Amino acid sequence: MFDKSQLMRGTLEGCILKIISLKETYGYEIIEQLDQHGFKGIKEGTLYPLLVRLNRKELIKSEMRPSSLGPKRKYYQITKDGLDMLQSFEDSFYDIYNTVLHILKEDGHEE
Repeated sequence: MFDKSQLMRGTLEGCILKIISLKETYGYEIIEQLDQHGFKGIKEGTLYPLLVRLNRKELIKSEMRPSSLGPKRKYYQITKDGLDMLQSFEDSFYDIYNTVLHILKEDGHEE
C-alpha cells in the first residue's frame, strides 16, 4: 500500500509558506487552513517543528502578540527569502505534478 504521509510531508512546508504569505497568522489558524484544504489531522506536534525550522532558515519571522482570548500568540510573517522559496516550491511542484500526470495518463487513464 502507498504511504500517502510521505508525499504529504514533502509538500507541507511549501503549503505552510503559502498560507503565511497570504496574511500574518498563528499556529492554530495555520492548522485550520491546512485542514480545510485537505491536510486532515495535522497536529501541533507536526506543525510547530516545521515553523521552527522555517524560522531558523529565515523564511518566516515570528512575533509574540497579546490575544483577546487568552495568552499571547506567536504570529508568523513570510520574509523576502520565504517568498523566493515559495516561488521556487511552486515552480518545482507544478513541474513534478505535470510530469507525473503525463506519465499516469500514458496507459489511457484520465485523472
